[in-house]
Amino acid sequence: MAKLRRTTSASTLSLTPLIDVVFLLLIFFLVTSEFEDEEKRLDIILPSATTAVPMTGKPREIIVDIDKEGRVFLSGQPTDYEELKRLLKVAVASNPTSQSVVIRADRSTPFQPVVNVMDMCNQTGISEYSVTTADGP
Repeated sequence: MAKLRRTTSASTLSLTPLIDVVFLLLIFFLVTSEFEDEEKRLDIILPSATTAVPMTGKPREIIVDIDKEGRVFLSGQPTDYEELKRLLKVAVASNPTSQSVVIRADRSTPFQPVVNVMDMCNQTGISEYSVTTADGP
């Protein structure tokens, strides 16, 4: 009867191909993932909040910017309240169930313009609106 010999080369596993595969997967996921940056058209210093949570971007949200003088901007263009109200009505007509508005106001903005935009959202039927804050104090 032939005696089987056990070799040490079969019991060791080479980690080099495994590490190569892990790095290739890492590079693949980094290259194929989408990185979305929030549109920042104006230089606005956001107020801070301790309980702020990151927002997930929705495909049909409208971003309304309010600078420190209380001027209202829509898509980076200055607009008045009547034009904003008309555009919000058009947006609600095209997306009646899930239209959302993000209000970005400078921290030194008086509160009345923010309330005016929130009231306009209520008047046009938009119940899903939020005011953004910066992370942390």
